[in-house]
Amino acid sequence: MATDVAQREGCVLYDLELVGTGNGRILRIYIDKDAGVGVEDCSSVSKGLNLLLDANEDAVPGGNYTLEVSTPGLDRILTKPWHFEKVIGKKIYIKLTSSLSTLGVTEKGIASMKQFDEVLAAVEGDQLVFDIRGVNVKIPFSKIEKSKLVFEMKTNSIKKKK
Repeated sequence: MATDVAQREGCVLYDLELVGTGNGRILRIYIDKDAGVGVEDCSSVSKGLNLLLDANEDAVPGGNYTLEVSTPGLDRILTKPWHFEKVIGKKIYIKLTSSLSTLGVTEKGIASMKQFDEVLAAVEGDQLVFDIRGVNVKIPFSKIEKSKLVFEMKTNSIKKKK
């Protein structure tokens, strides 16, 4: 349902989550598109989804909830293979289920690493590829506990006139 509404509005469903309990539940819908998501996109998806959800009260079991539609943000969580494919060449944070040594990495200084921020070099099948301190490291999706894009603010140096 959310996928269809997002597509109809020219967006893609990035992710969704239902959090909270009782009357404090929140259904969060995250949308994205190549040109960037604006307030109008969020509003259109929210209105379209509200109409469908109101017509089908059983779509979200458990009673009352609040609907929120937004972008995944600058430090977006990465969970699906296509999320990673969109950020090749960018720095991402990875937390693994166990250290790199369990993946066969033996190099001193990186074998014990369980989390790191590195530039994603490639996605190959069900693995992410990184160059960590000159060592080619392949990490299966199944070994990733948490991952997100690392937001890096670019600063332009401005010269002051004297």
